[in-house]
Amino acid sequence: MPLQVGGLPSSHEQGLKDAIAAGDRGIIGVDKRQRRHMLAHRTSIGFHNVDDRLFSRRKLHTFDYALPSVVVSYSSPLLQRAGAAEHQDATVLDAQGVAWHYGNPLGEQRAADGGTIVIDRSQRRVIRVSGKDAAEFLNNLLSQKLDAAPAGFSAGALDLDIQGHILHHMDITRTEDAFLIDVPAAQFNSLLKFLTMMVFWSEVTVEEADIAILTLLGDTDIATPPMVEFSREVQWSGIRRIDLGVPRESLVEATKWLEESGARLAGLMAFTAERVRAHEPELAADLDNKSIPHEVPQWISRDAKTPAHVHLNKGCYRGQETVARVENLGRSPRLLVQLHLDGSAPQRPNVGDDITFNGRKVGRIGTIVDDCDYGPIALGLVKRSALDAGTLEVGDTAASIDPSSIPEDEGPKAGREAVNRLRGR
Repeated sequence: MPLQVGGLPSSHEQGLKDAIAAGDRGIIGVDKRQRRHMLAHRTSIGFHNVDDRLFSRRKLHTFDYALPSVVVSYSSPLLQRAGAAEHQDATVLDAQGVAWHYGNPLGEQRAADGGTIVIDRSQRRVIRVSGKDAAEFLNNLLSQKLDAAPAGFSAGALDLDIQGHILHHMDITRTEDAFLIDVPAAQFNSLLKFLTMMVFWSEVTVEEADIAILTLLGDTDIATPPMVEFSREVQWSGIRRIDLGVPRESLVEATKWLEESGARLAGLMAFTAERVRAHEPELAADLDNKSIPHEVPQWISRDAKTPAHVHLNKGCYRGQETVARVENLGRSPRLLVQLHLDGSAPQRPNVGDDITFNGRKVGRIGTIVDDCDYGPIALGLVKRSALDAGTLEVGDTAASIDPSSIPEDEGPKAGREAVNRLRGR
């Protein structure tokens, strides 16, 4: 089915509530009357300002996180398959419109051991950035080094605010003539608007690409469908993963091709379990509006062979000062870790619930999923001081941190050592 698009409610207040519920933090220009209305609500909803100085050449009063321009509802044609079931609980996961499983969720996940599964992730949306200045344009805005990226290059990237907080989290692939950026559906409108606003005089075209994402998990080599527009092998700590971009109208055909080549169709639950095991967050579920890149250690690239999400040796971009300060002087106060949950608890926690130790809040829980080997697992954003605390609690559920998700100590910080030398320490 095509995208279903409807207008937003006319009420600013209701629109703000809808935007928050959708997890979308779009950036729009507002007039003085709108600004007065939004200011009245900013304290309670926790919005953050975009640095107005970046937009000084645009004759708009100010910029705020606000509304998506449209409300989008999507239903994948693969939901028509026998046994297909959507995620039923209220969730901030990017899971709407695709199958959570096809009747055998744990079996689908286990099929990746010794085989390959194909997962419909067509709920994600894709932005195409093309033109003579596309590489330099994106390099100046995002945390990834893209000015010299060759065709076939793929990596993650972040869009940060002036304080270094994460606004958008994306995957990027460069083709022969463009950069293709795919994001969760709730982030699409705000990122598209932001990139469009930043074009100014650059020779760049920013537009939606009608491309659907399919993900292969497993070590078996599967023939690539002929209609694929791009293929990228994702570098993460989990099982081998290849993302395919196919024309949206060819989603069913491409999936059938992969199945006939030996892949088994699996639901998004299988991908989510592997994502948690690989300690890879989704922005809306696993992080919050105070999150900085260093809270996800594998996002920081300290190896030229591993582009990760944040390149430490590139030109200026918004939020770089925070990245450099943390890298050279200190450590993030929180870390994203994997949690093992007590499966006998009477009720599962909800995304965003507090993680506590001896009644004291030490973090928040994110994605929760059943794993075929470990049972219920989750991602949690936890204070460094609680990493060795022992058993934690999430409501009535006991939780323990997987030791493998705690990164090795990064060693002395060069900037801190220099400061200490100047102080004679």
